[in-house]
Amino acid sequence: METELFIGGKWVPASSGNRFDVLDPATGDVIATVADGGESDAIAAVDAAAEAGPAWAATPPRVRGEALRKAWELMTERADDLAKLISLENGKALTDAKGEVTYAAEFFRWFAEEAVRGAGEFATAPSGANRILVTRQPVGVCVLVTPWNFPAAMATRKIGPALAAGCTVVLKPASDTPLTALAMAAILAEAGVPSGVVNVLPSRSSGKTVGRMLKDPRVRKLSFTGSTEVGRLLLAQAAEGVVNTSMELGGNAPFLVFADADLDAAIEGAMIAKMRNGGEACTAANRFYVESSVAADFSQRLAARMSQLRVGPGTDESTQVGPLVNEDTVAKVDSLVRGALEAGAKAETGGSRPEGNGFYYPPTVLTGVAPDAPILREEIFGPVAPIVTFTSEDEAVRLANDTEYGLVAYVYTGDLARGLRVSEHIEAGMVGLNRGLVSDPAAPFGGVKQSGIGREGGHEGLLEYLESKYIAVNW
Repeated sequence: METELFIGGKWVPASSGNRFDVLDPATGDVIATVADGGESDAIAAVDAAAEAGPAWAATPPRVRGEALRKAWELMTERADDLAKLISLENGKALTDAKGEVTYAAEFFRWFAEEAVRGAGEFATAPSGANRILVTRQPVGVCVLVTPWNFPAAMATRKIGPALAAGCTVVLKPASDTPLTALAMAAILAEAGVPSGVVNVLPSRSSGKTVGRMLKDPRVRKLSFTGSTEVGRLLLAQAAEGVVNTSMELGGNAPFLVFADADLDAAIEGAMIAKMRNGGEACTAANRFYVESSVAADFSQRLAARMSQLRVGPGTDESTQVGPLVNEDTVAKVDSLVRGALEAGAKAETGGSRPEGNGFYYPPTVLTGVAPDAPILREEIFGPVAPIVTFTSEDEAVRLANDTEYGLVAYVYTGDLARGLRVSEHIEAGMVGLNRGLVSDPAAPFGGVKQSGIGREGGHEGLLEYLESKYIAVNW
């Protein structure tokens, strides 16, 4: 495992000499110590990215794409090792980790193909006075800030389009999971990405290091995935330099089940939407709204499925649900569940934190949850499914929209017209209609309201890293 900073194509210690521990969530034990980058290291990384920028922007799109495709091949070849690394530092079950590696690698393959599709436009002005020529150019140096829950996929989802567009980057990974990001840097270097194009800066001083980079006029793009609270702070800092921003922020996904839904399919979808990544996903179903006539049946069947999941260390091949990432996360989940139970909810399965080492929380299903319960207001980020009943389509939509967030929603119904109608009325950037998984590298990923700005993935993901330049031409 590489444990130093990756700046200008070299592995270097932090200028301060400081390091920080990376823990195994299954035991709380230290698995590695990593260089702790500071503000001077952040500027060194920006220096390297700025120096490499002109040559990379001038590199033919096909060449940029081939480097990304090679990175996809390397990730695919080393999928098992990468999955073990993710499980070790993140805690997720190996099955989830292997799925993440496949998903993460696909962003490199998708944007390898998109690199040659940053085409401009040509038109005649309506007045006939001139021609309109629009070309697209890379934004410039990009600061990418990624979370711990998908340490590979959140990195590749940003690095892929940035490199395809001709930008250079400084990646600031979450301090809980820096090892996967450093592994990505090594793979990209081996794939032929030139020195300085990708720089990786682990740091415990996230606010200071990112804030210092945003004050540098050479930084022209910030892409952040994380909490809405931190996103608001970064938006304010970016505003001072009018830095282009993309934000994928918090979620509070509703999962709607109508009485005419195929309940077998709804249960399968719920298990995916809730338990993918152990519930530690911004797309995780956070609030279950079930039509009253089928609520008891759905709740019992979901609880039965959740109770059968095997909890254990993520690196154990038989584990289905690993530990949460750290003590703060498991304490928050436990607090939300205890609050709901004290307010009258019932735990159909799970509902209390186990004793012993590690940051574990059991799969939990809560019924009798009040529509205004705090657990429905916050992003749980754990394996907990609170269930609320509804009696009409209008009530279901109102409950689904009763949140400041709008990232994703899930709708299960046997009536296609209803499904499309409800999908249009729900305030979310993405909807899974009779489907528990929406993420796809070829699709635009992002939210509305307090869930973010911009889109990642799809062709839109490439455009986030390009600026349009209009040239008026006569001939």
